[in-house]
Amino acid sequence: MDKPVPPPPPPSDEAAGVELREHHIFDTGRTRPKKPTAGELGFQIHGEYQLRFTGLSNIPLRPFSQDAATDSLGQTVRGYHWLRVTPRLQLGDKLELVGQVDIPYGYFAGEETRFVDTAEDPFNNRDALRIAPRWLYLQWTSPIGLFRVGQQPSYWGMGIIANDGDHPTLFGDYINGSIVERFLFATKPGGRDSKFNLALAGDIVFEDNNANLRDDEFAAQGIVAAVYRDKDPSPSTDPAVNSVGLYLVYRHQQQEAVALQDPRQVGVPIREFDETLDVFVVDSAGSLNVKVPGSRAHVFGAYEIAYLHGKTDIFRTIETTLNNRREDVRALGAAAKIGAVATRGSGEDRWGEFVASVEWGWASGDADPNDGEVTRFTIDANHNVGLILFDEILKWKTARAAANAQDPDLVNRPAPGVQLLPSDGGIFGATYVYPTFVYRPVPQLDLKTAVVIAQTSADFVDPVRVATDGRFLNYDGGTATSHDLGVELDAGIEYRLQVGHGLGVQLGAQGGVFFPGNAFNGVDLTGNPTSMGTQYLGVARLGLQY
Repeated sequence: MDKPVPPPPPPSDEAAGVELREHHIFDTGRTRPKKPTAGELGFQIHGEYQLRFTGLSNIPLRPFSQDAATDSLGQTVRGYHWLRVTPRLQLGDKLELVGQVDIPYGYFAGEETRFVDTAEDPFNNRDALRIAPRWLYLQWTSPIGLFRVGQQPSYWGMGIIANDGDHPTLFGDYINGSIVERFLFATKPGGRDSKFNLALAGDIVFEDNNANLRDDEFAAQGIVAAVYRDKDPSPSTDPAVNSVGLYLVYRHQQQEAVALQDPRQVGVPIREFDETLDVFVVDSAGSLNVKVPGSRAHVFGAYEIAYLHGKTDIFRTIETTLNNRREDVRALGAAAKIGAVATRGSGEDRWGEFVASVEWGWASGDADPNDGEVTRFTIDANHNVGLILFDEILKWKTARAAANAQDPDLVNRPAPGVQLLPSDGGIFGATYVYPTFVYRPVPQLDLKTAVVIAQTSADFVDPVRVATDGRFLNYDGGTATSHDLGVELDAGIEYRLQVGHGLGVQLGAQGGVFFPGNAFNGVDLTGNPTSMGTQYLGVARLGLQY
């Protein structure tokens, strides 16, 4: 009698498609664009509508113009929304025209903030119908490489210096971003199957953290990037890759000319002083994806380290101005993340059930604004870490400081570079540890928590206080030598529901509590010591994605 034929062995992990994908780590819920088809005309529109209602503590700030009644932000409720539309016209599989616009977007509900209008988005004027054109570029995949020309996003590595404002994060939101008028050529010098990629680009900056073409802030830059990847990334499959790369930038920036009187030459006509920045950026970034043998778990990671070196007179002291010298720029920023994800399910239905990671970051600070060196590094505001400390408290404290720097009751003229003082939510002069944990009992539901532990990386000095009264104090008028920023605890929940025809609904909430450190101890207008109390924030979130 013949023996029964044994069943075939179960497919191997590789045959079953058990590889790490980006959505196993962080599921944005977005609909991925379809691949173009050779010889066919394709048109698709994707995007999202996002609605946020935020309740927060009334953040204490240094009073404006010595008015004790303005000792806080003045806003505890905020409503904000945006509709982002991204159309794609595909002419076969070689030519593509891509656009993106936020229409409408804006802050529409809640109290108006007070005397923080120096921030990029100060929430001091309700306007729910704003329009922000973002991208319009043509892309051609030629036999020798990819050409792209037009207004387009700029993103590199973990997004600490170039971040397009279109990459969702575990906590917080994305806004504005790095947008450039760019001509780009990317190729594989070793041939189509090569894992080495080379890109060359020339930019005029439309908008980023340091310049805005609409405000007559002109910045041009040249870029060379080289990357090794073990596989090609694809927006339609989002595989996680192993990679390492080098990103080199030369940037020239020029502000509108400023009138300046030399105090040593009374009666001599006022001359105009051009504010310029010339800086080289050396940046290395990479990513990691390693499968744990014999399991459905993966270890993932990423890093980015950037060094800025150059000259500027956008920031300048009286001494450098009188001697017609430029300030030295020497700033360092870095971030690194390591984590693990355990998956469930099979094939395309797999999802990341448990995700744990820890991120460390560093941004150099500037403890002495008068030493002829600019050493403050600001990590891009769209690289979100937590909800409160960087996105709210330091954003508004630096914006209020910049407002005070332009107060005619305090200064005859604003200090040079004051327009770059607001952090707008970016991490500056600080180091942090950021552990996060996500549990997904089903693919559609995220339960997440995070902790932010932060200290300053240099003495916590408000440059406005140095300029106005010559004292090295923090943003609350206290000692600048206290480096403890505090501890933040965050939690969130999100449910994603696919309703058909490529439409998805997101429902969620995020919240946090911040326990301030000694770096926020200060002195009020009467000379009495102050300390910041515990701060709270909660956000109700609704999203539609198509």
